[in-house]
Amino acid sequence: MNQLKENLMRSFKRSQFVLPFLTGVLLLLLAKTGSAAEYEQALAYTISQEVLLESKPNEHTWFHPRVTAIPNSNTTQSPAVLMTLQKLLPVSDYFSGMSWMQFSSETHQWSKPVAPPELGWTKGTNDVDIAVADVTPVWHAQQQKVIAVGTQVRYSKKGHQLDDETRSHQTAYAIYDPVTRRWSPWTVLQMPEDENYDYACSACAQWLVESDGTLLLPFYHGKSSKTPFSVTVVRCTFDGTEIQFQSQGNTLQLNIKRGLYEPSLIKFQNRYFLTLRNDLKAYVSTSKDGMHFTPIKAWTFDDGTDLGSYNTQQHWISHSDGLFLVYTRRGANNDHVVRHRAPLFMAQIDPVRLIVLRNTEKIIVPERGALLGNFGAAEINSHESWVTVGERRNYKKIPKDQWKSNSVFLVKIKWSKPNRAIIGRQ
Repeated sequence: MNQLKENLMRSFKRSQFVLPFLTGVLLLLLAKTGSAAEYEQALAYTISQEVLLESKPNEHTWFHPRVTAIPNSNTTQSPAVLMTLQKLLPVSDYFSGMSWMQFSSETHQWSKPVAPPELGWTKGTNDVDIAVADVTPVWHAQQQKVIAVGTQVRYSKKGHQLDDETRSHQTAYAIYDPVTRRWSPWTVLQMPEDENYDYACSACAQWLVESDGTLLLPFYHGKSSKTPFSVTVVRCTFDGTEIQFQSQGNTLQLNIKRGLYEPSLIKFQNRYFLTLRNDLKAYVSTSKDGMHFTPIKAWTFDDGTDLGSYNTQQHWISHSDGLFLVYTRRGANNDHVVRHRAPLFMAQIDPVRLIVLRNTEKIIVPERGALLGNFGAAEINSHESWVTVGERRNYKKIPKDQWKSNSVFLVKIKWSKPNRAIIGRQ
């Protein structure tokens, strides 16, 4: 009997320790699961699509359409929207000077594309033509200007890109003043005298204006086009007229094929996210300060499988209640499309685990046999974000009786709840 009492007392004492311990573990697991589940509850939205421009077969193709919102001084009115875009000429990656068009919040109409001489080709050494391509415009609230950032490209007489001189490919910018409705000429951003910046492009990149007015520009750079590129985020100042290099972050590298390039940067809930292109896979990295980033991680779905996006850019759509990735990928009955660059997908990501939530994936621009790999994404107001993309068809591989026009699509993403992150930011 005494032995039985001792065993019961011993079990009771153990239960006093074990039960609270197990309860604590259970609560911790529930808390972690809840955190993950928070991001798995997809933010609802609807999609509408319209065609802004069309190009006839074997003529130029409108390409690289990207937008930024210009807030209205009357805060009760919707912002105007400025779009930059270029003509893709009949040679691969051969671009005209830049054009622009604007959506009026008063008339709710788009103007026709205009090509101001300030944004046209310039002449370089050896009488070559220089364009600025891969442009992304962003509104700078502190200086009340639009800054368009892209990369210089030198062309041969036949329209082929040249890397024939040191620093042939450098980042350039132009400023738009909505008061005068005029653009400044292209200006080259002066980078440090370091051979690792002899090829230095912030191109096809989403970039940020910080609350203090400084710019965070993601760069891909290297000694030349013949070495794998690295990625760095550069902080710059802007005084309303000139952009100046201030500092650089750490370097992200991947010595596979062409390395890492065409990075895009976004800020979500006080954390910075960088998505990066590589010839074989797409990658992601994060930062607390926007300058120093974690080692890269390959993009995957939440089931662990590879996202299937490769050798093309991806971009971000940010909302206060969710972060989204826009991309192209394999595995969508699209093996007939070069580099699987259509359709265009959008999916919510888990910002903690850095994975794409497969059940949130939607096609936002369908595949019509044309490439959709070069596109733009931007927040417009607290209720809408836009994705803009131009089609590109290879007419040489299509019978004439099947020729279709290339379209520039505008996709409006209309949120089920206001984007609190954008309210008051502009």
